Amino acid sequence: MHETIHPEGWAPALGYANGIAASGRTLYLGGQIGWNAQQQFESDDLVDQFRQTLENIVTIVEAAGGKPGHLVSMTWFMTDLEDYTARLKEIGRAYRGVIGKHFPAMAVVEVNRLVERRAKVEIQAVAVLPD
Repeated sequence: MHETIHPEGWAPALGYANGIAASGRTLYLGGQIGWNAQQQFESDDLVDQFRQTLENIVTIVEAAGGKPGHLVSMTWFMTDLEDYTARLKEIGRAYRGVIGKHFPAMAVVEVNRLVERRAKVEIQAVAVLPD
C-alpha cells in the first residue's frame, strides 16, 4: 500500500511526491546506469541513457515481483545539470514512457562524474512491494 503525502497549503509537487507512506516488503536498488544487461552502453546521449536506466530499474523491480508503481523513492545523480534542465521535456517523456504517471519521492543531484566514465546518469531507488 502506498499513500502520497502532500501537506495542506503547499504548492503542487510537479513530477515528484513530497512524501510517500508505504507498507510491504522493501526492495533497495543499487545505483543503475544507462547500459544494457550486458553492461554495454548503446548511446552517449543523456535521454537515451536515462531511458535505459529507468528500464533497468523496472526490470529489477519486476524480477522481485513488483511494478513501477511500487517505487517510493528515487535519487538521480546527473553529471551535467545544464544538459538535464535543457532537456526536461524529453526526460519527462522518457520517464512517463517507462514508469508511467507514478511519481515517487525524488531528488536530483549533480555530481562531478560517475564510476563508469561514459555514464551521464545514475539512479538509486527504493520500492515497497506488497507482502
